[in-house]
Parts: sequence; C-alpha cells; structure tokens
Amino acid sequence: MTTGTEPTPRPTGVRTATRAAITARHLRTDRWWLAPAGTAAGLLAFIVYSTWRALADADYYAAPYVSPFYSPCLAERCQTMHSGPNADLFGSWWAISPAVIILVFPLGFRLTCYYYRKAYYRGFWASPPACAVAEPHATYSGETRFPLVLQNLHRYFFYAAILVAGVLTYDTALSFRDAQHRWGHMGLGTVVFVANVALIWAYTLSCHSCRHIVGGKLKHFSRHPVRYRAWRVVGQLNARHMQLAWASLVSVAAADLYVYLLASGVFDDPRFF
Repeated sequence: MTTGTEPTPRPTGVRTATRAAITARHLRTDRWWLAPAGTAAGLLAFIVYSTWRALADADYYAAPYVSPFYSPCLAERCQTMHSGPNADLFGSWWAISPAVIILVFPLGFRLTCYYYRKAYYRGFWASPPACAVAEPHATYSGETRFPLVLQNLHRYFFYAAILVAGVLTYDTALSFRDAQHRWGHMGLGTVVFVANVALIWAYTLSCHSCRHIVGGKLKHFSRHPVRYRAWRVVGQLNARHMQLAWASLVSVAAADLYVYLLASGVFDDPRFF
C-alpha cells in the first residue's frame, strides 16, 4: 500500500540486520576518544611543523650540522656543506625546496608503516576510532582498493629508509667536528644527532618488514642460527615498534629544530670539547 511517504533507508554498515539489535553505538563508558584524539593531535602537529620546515628552504645547515629533513641534499641549489651529503642530481631547473626530493622516502616509509596505519586510520578516519567502537562508514574494503592498496609498497620503502638512515649516520659522524670542520670536537648538537640516529635505526629495524626479511621465510631455525638470533633481536624491537615510532618522530623534529635555531642565530652550539 502506498502511503505517500519516503521509504525508510535500509541500514548499512554496522546497522545491518545481521548485526546485534543494540541501539547504542557502543557500550563503552570510559573516555575512549582520548587516545585517537591525542594521536591525531600529535600527528597533525608533526605534519604542520615538517611541512613548514620542508618548504622553508632556509636555515637547514649550521656547520657541522645539517637538518635531517634536507639530507641528503640532491639539488644544485643546495647550500654548500663541507664534506656534507651534497649531490647535484637535480640541476638548476629544480626551483622548490630540495627537502621535497628526499622526504618522499622516509615519509612513504612512515605512512605505510603498520603502526602508523593504525594511528591515522583511528585518529583521522575513525576506521574504527577505538576497540569495540563501530566505525561510521557504511562499507569497508580494507586495503584492496586505490589508494590504500598502495600500502603494500611498505616493504620497498623499507629499503629506501635503510639508505636514508645510513646518510643520517654519516651526518652524525660529521657532527664530531667544530664549525671550522676540525675533527675531535663535540657539542650539544652532537648529542642531539646521536640520539636521533639511534632512534631512527631502532625504529627502522623494528619494522615488520625487517623482521620478515631477517627470518620470516625460514622453515628451520636450527639450520640458520645467525639469522635466528637476528630475528629474535628484531622481534624484541618489534614489540616496541609503537614507542620507537613516536620517539623517532619527536627526535627527527628536534634535530631539525636544533639546526634551525643555530642557523637562524637564536643561540650558539654549546661545545663540550
């Protein structure tokens, strides 16, 4: 019988007839929203800061320190760094900040990282926002469609991240010089750089892809004792992947900020010897 009114839309997503008939969106009474809100705020703060610094194209070198956002510097327009990571692969036609070239690789590694997926899926997309809290989306296709299918590139970004970590290690070695490029000196910036590169390596090696590369395909650990020990070590790091992800995110921003403050003349690098 026609009533002249619009039919009630069929429920979708978590409201389908196959789900439990509970009117409440969830039964949690705690402040479950604090965790995704804090995650979103932390990631958003880093995005704003790193975007500003990457596009600034200035104050990224204060001998002997170079910002990790600009290393290696692959454009011809890069500031000259004594024995630094300069490579004029991009000629004078490159008109924007050279940081844009190199940041693609560590950014791609972090964006496709298993922990960061969870962080921004929950923090920004509410997919789902928390455990036992239904997501607001009507459909779910996982990572089977564009653009999320590109998350499968994580294992390849891992190899690029290893190269970037190697360059940052080289930069850290150069930090044991003074402003006149003489070896055997150490400043507060050296401490900042050592802490940053240690956290970068710990985060990179704690990656799930690294754990799989080291021992994921082994069927008999007893026949590969060296790889088994390496797999155990990476597994212990992997258990702290979330903490290392945040710590390295803060440390790389702190290293860049320290170089910016030196290069802009806010203060001089305190020297220990």
